Amino acid sequence: MNESERRAAAKQFVADWANRGDERQDAQSFWRTLLQKVFGVDEPEKYISFERRVEVDDIKTGKRTTKFIDGYIPSTKVLIEQKKRDINLRAGQKQSDGAMLSPYQQARRYGGYLPQPEQPRWIIVCNFQQFNIHDMTRPNDEPETVLLCDLDKEFHRLDFLVDTTSEHIKKEMEISLKAGDIVQALYNALLKQYKDPDDPETLRSLNALCVRIVFCLYAEDADVFGRPMMFHDYLKAHERDARRTLIDLFRVLDQKTEDRDPYIDDDLAAFPYVNGGLFSDENIVIPRLSDEIVSLILNRASAGFDWSAISPTIFGAVFESTLNPETRRTGGMHYTSIENIHKVIDPLFLNDLRAELDEIKLRADAKTRKKKLAAFQQKLAGLAFLEMKAPKLIQINYSSAVLPRGYIFGKRVHFAGRVNPGCFCFMAVAA
Repeated sequence: MNESERRAAAKQFVADWANRGDERQDAQSFWRTLLQKVFGVDEPEKYISFERRVEVDDIKTGKRTTKFIDGYIPSTKVLIEQKKRDINLRAGQKQSDGAMLSPYQQARRYGGYLPQPEQPRWIIVCNFQQFNIHDMTRPNDEPETVLLCDLDKEFHRLDFLVDTTSEHIKKEMEISLKAGDIVQALYNALLKQYKDPDDPETLRSLNALCVRIVFCLYAEDADVFGRPMMFHDYLKAHERDARRTLIDLFRVLDQKTEDRDPYIDDDLAAFPYVNGGLFSDENIVIPRLSDEIVSLILNRASAGFDWSAISPTIFGAVFESTLNPETRRTGGMHYTSIENIHKVIDPLFLNDLRAELDEIKLRADAKTRKKKLAAFQQKLAGLAFLEMKAPKLIQINYSSAVLPRGYIFGKRVHFAGRVNPGCFCFMAVAA
């Protein structure tokens, strides 16, 4: 299957399963169809086994008892714990021996009793609406989440179901390196336009300008601006004075709608306000943009590349290494690894936020739940998240089946802007 065929198959799969999800009646059909239609497995009934028996210790009686693994793929060592539609995949459920285990904990328990050569490399916890993916080389990390409704765009993230060489990671790397090449070309072309290219203030402005342009490129592809090619079309319409065009756009992006000039052009007024301070520094020097630079932005960077497909994790490091090594940090360009972000913000506030949200989702009274969710929304809106954390929070909220898509922030994403004076943080996120 080629790329377009798989995308079409995934889109059809989403449509077919949008309103289905009985754990007993639908589970096997769900996985066989997914493997066959989207991932090209010719005989899925031979590829995946269901209801695999496993003998586990009963903590109540101390004896062995028979349990059943919902799904297991031997060739890629994927263990599947399937739940019915709308089940909270984080909530604990009482087991027959009295233990309270989340679906993931239950799956880990069962997997631990498999023979050593069959220990799961991956565990997927699924409720027909989302796939929580646990990489068992890092069993205590937060899971990656793929929503059913996004499968036509994100099916590559499940390639490990059939691919033992992790081609999806290679694809992310390839795309992100291409993005790095574009940024490098843009950086070099812009540097030539400055009158004093060695001045630290020039390099600070150049770094910030690259961040802003890349953000706009990403935002038009990831539906942040409201429609595809919005940045492209605006720049194209005013390319004769591209420098003034960018200055005007950056100023508007930093203004709330009610604070804007009511008489600005409609195409400029259509852009949303971007919080976080990414566009707030008006001392950033923007040089004249040559025809080469305008063409590079319009054709190669915008029309010729899909920025929504990049991996923020990989691209963050590529982006930082692209820029001037002596000035990228002092000039405001700094990439922080996911591991280091986890160390700081998980115990600081993210663990508490997850616990608070889980408690809200368990509220039986719809009116109370809605009220508490609104208050939680306001709390989140006041935070600035770094790199991969915002997508995870968004996914948690989408998976709750309580909020409509994008309700948490009023849009599908939230931005982290100024972290401290003079330091900008670009965050590529997509719900």
